[in-house]
Amino acid sequence: MRKLVKYLKNYKKESIIGPLFKLLEACFELVVPLIMANIIDIGIKNRDLTYILKMGSILVLFGVLGLACSLTAQYFAAKAAVGFGTELRHELFRHIGELSYTEIDKAGNSTLITRMTSDINQAQSGVNLVLRLFLRSPFIVVGALIMAFTISVKVSVIFVIAVPLLSVVIYGIMMITIPLYKKVQKGLDRVLLTTRENLEGIRVVRAFRTQGREKEEFANESDLLMKLQVLVGRISALLNPITYVIVNMAIIFIVWFGGKEVYAGNLTQGEVIALVNYMSQILLALVALSNLIITFTKALASAGRINEIFEMKPSIQNENTGNIEQDIESGDVPKVEFRHVSFVYEGDKSPVLSEINVTVKKGETVGLIGGTGSGKSTFVHLLPRFYDATEGEILVDGTNVKNYDLEELRKKFGLVPQKAVLFHGTIRENMRYGKEDAKDEEIWQALRIAQAEDVVKSKQHELEEMISEGGKNFSGGQRQRLTIARALVRNPEILILDDSASALDFATDARLRKAIRENTENMTVFIVSQRATSIMQADKIIVLDAGRIVGIGTHKELLKDCSVYKEICYSQLSKEEVE
Repeated sequence: MRKLVKYLKNYKKESIIGPLFKLLEACFELVVPLIMANIIDIGIKNRDLTYILKMGSILVLFGVLGLACSLTAQYFAAKAAVGFGTELRHELFRHIGELSYTEIDKAGNSTLITRMTSDINQAQSGVNLVLRLFLRSPFIVVGALIMAFTISVKVSVIFVIAVPLLSVVIYGIMMITIPLYKKVQKGLDRVLLTTRENLEGIRVVRAFRTQGREKEEFANESDLLMKLQVLVGRISALLNPITYVIVNMAIIFIVWFGGKEVYAGNLTQGEVIALVNYMSQILLALVALSNLIITFTKALASAGRINEIFEMKPSIQNENTGNIEQDIESGDVPKVEFRHVSFVYEGDKSPVLSEINVTVKKGETVGLIGGTGSGKSTFVHLLPRFYDATEGEILVDGTNVKNYDLEELRKKFGLVPQKAVLFHGTIRENMRYGKEDAKDEEIWQALRIAQAEDVVKSKQHELEEMISEGGKNFSGGQRQRLTIARALVRNPEILILDDSASALDFATDARLRKAIRENTENMTVFIVSQRATSIMQADKIIVLDAGRIVGIGTHKELLKDCSVYKEICYSQLSKEEVE
């Protein structure tokens, strides 16, 4: 938790004022038993109504002052805690945004969501209670112990025995529950993962009529979480009854031995009542402290999980933040070059790509084709440094991609991923995602090239039409065309179409490729596809098989020299179409 304290640095004033006002409230509270003792020993004993009213008024005044201090402390503690949670959430979100695909794949989306929401909320609640009670409760315990000693050293021995005993109980329960709370949060991760997969795949679940199996799986995960929560709840619930038993036993002994001291003339009746009140104050303080311990234990477990994400360092570092001057107008420098590139995903043994050597000139259209798992998507993901090559080097405009500032490098690219992703908002907002100042004329031009103009014009509000979450109010083909248009609005130097026309019919796909070829002069285009027809007209076709290049050339050249390409073509098309 101490690693997260830095997120309170902008709330130092609130973090100091809150506990101080709680201590001031505690001071008023500690004086109350002494005033009560005087009321009993002087006012009631002498039947002095004036004295009773005078001291009663002081009690009321202290009560009002204590309430004002408490409200002030609550306000500043809450302000500091909410500010802490907000800054931590922003920083964690920023940190996750900097992680490479490798770290995000390793952590998992559901875990990251849980840590961004539930874990930060737990940590925020912990900070709130710590600011309010961490100083107040121990201060009350120690203060009551000292005040008891000023009344009677002999009877105060009971306090000396009870307080350490209570501390041992609280500490012991805390040590047992911390690891259990970590398991509870992991269980919450699994429930969230099951829920998210079920909701995202609801159509598949219903199509295969597996609702029963999904319910059973969710019930199993939920029951396991419930059992963990019940177990940790039962252990935590022992805290209050055990502390009550110890404190009430101490009160019994105080009354017992205090009565003897009163009979012997060493104590007054009011002082015995004061001692009982101090023990009651200790009880209430420890009950509050026990709640703090439970919440803080949860916060500690959550803080550990948050720190695990912060400790993940992005494997792709921004190694160069300066601008790189380039001159490729002569055409001698390739736009993209792979030199002996190999790549292995973290945790895998076999390479996805092996000994890749490719040179692509500016303005060329390159097709990538191969069987499933041949490494096509990995090939194009290496270009904008979503992953770093395990061996070899990748050059863009003659410069190693590792020498670029990441933002400058990725400005060169327009990527259309396999899964079309649209964000909630208007079509115009989505089109401007890569270029915030894009004019409507640029958007409509990109839509025309992407064969999506009719899609937008068919909507009532055209560019102002709202896109629902994930673009669910558009068909798969429409989403793909809109994402292609979004990439074209940016007018990138290198356009990557990663199997992004798979949902389009052949006629629309043909029109799309023709429009891109005619309207993207000097733009280098990579087309990843399973369809031979999608890449037949490319200037250069790269054929991948099991992570290796088995053929590079034009369609006609590969038909003669590459058996893998020939097999793909004839499996999809007739002899006349191939030739």
